[in-house]
Amino acid sequence: MSALWSLGVVEQLGHMGLGVAYYLQYTLVLVVLSGLLVLGMYHVLIQRFKVEYFRRVTAVGYSCVVFGWMTILSVKQPSSKLDLFGFLSLPISFAPFESLIFTSIIVPQASFLGHLSGIIVGYAIAWGLIHGMNNFWAISMLGWIAVVFVFSLKRSGTYDFNFLEIESVTDPSLPSVRFLGTGRTLQMSAVPAGGVEIV
Repeated sequence: MSALWSLGVVEQLGHMGLGVAYYLQYTLVLVVLSGLLVLGMYHVLIQRFKVEYFRRVTAVGYSCVVFGWMTILSVKQPSSKLDLFGFLSLPISFAPFESLIFTSIIVPQASFLGHLSGIIVGYAIAWGLIHGMNNFWAISMLGWIAVVFVFSLKRSGTYDFNFLEIESVTDPSLPSVRFLGTGRTLQMSAVPAGGVEIV
């Protein structure tokens, strides 16, 4: 939170093409893309490299966005400083990787890949590889996030939205996922190697 407070300087840099609107729009981009990137990394580690540990890993938090903003600020304004805890001041140009190592040592349970994904997406934004975000796209993205969220709540059975019906796919060649009983056991069907049970 201390790092996030220090990164509030982004909102005051309207003369450099940053500012409040830029901050809000690209925070949304950082949330979505860093989340997708870390899920992609987990998928590759599980499927390609057979690292089963990542099947049980859950990641939640805002830190990937903080790491992304550290990275953007380190590219856009490398002379600034990042104040941590009120007494530690880091040059912003090294802050993303210093914070990544520091966090991994101090809090070993913290998601190294989540923070790294924030840094990668931050560099992509800072170098202009991801650009063109405006209020229209931000509101559209927020709307799609809300739709997907409501559908996932309905599909999981967490909330019963009577106005919303989801039809099941009847194509037997496609894999399907269903809950077994009232526990947390999932079973996948139509998988080439027989049935795979995910617990």
